[in-house]
Amino acid sequence: MSEQHLEPITIRPAVRADAAVLGSYGASLMALHNKWDPARFIPAGSTTPEKYASWLASQIGRDDVIVLVGEDRDTIIGYVYATLEGPDYMALRGPAGVIHDLFVDPQRRREGDGRRLLEQAVTMLAGKGAPQVVLSTAYKNNGAQALFERIGFRATMIEMTKDCERPDLAQSASD
Repeated sequence: MSEQHLEPITIRPAVRADAAVLGSYGASLMALHNKWDPARFIPAGSTTPEKYASWLASQIGRDDVIVLVGEDRDTIIGYVYATLEGPDYMALRGPAGVIHDLFVDPQRRREGDGRRLLEQAVTMLAGKGAPQVVLSTAYKNNGAQALFERIGFRATMIEMTKDCERPDLAQSASD
């Protein structure tokens, strides 16, 4: 941990005023995944931060949604987005908490902030009745996978992708 970040972050529920920062982080998350595998993950476009911000803002305050931010001296340094979901027959699972996004500013990684955000989300999902918590992680995201394993997650699925010749799909998804 660097000297300037000795105090633990404050974790709090997101508010609509946080949306612009969260949208920027969401776009960064998309760009990172696209960098790892551009054939699988859609690229972030010029309007992605605003669209992501609007969408996350629409989720804030829902009973079945958790959006938390990590804050250090009034600066948001990361967020987690999770949902409480019923059975999902396509995913072959029963009711669960689902972690959809976990992002920490690259300048603040490896300081425990992502772990704190994730643990708080898991605790809240369990408190809302989730019998288990699931998440997906990019195949090349070894750092995140190691974090998830340290917290107690175990590998249960491997997504596999076969690319078809459809160049029109990637562009339309990011617009």
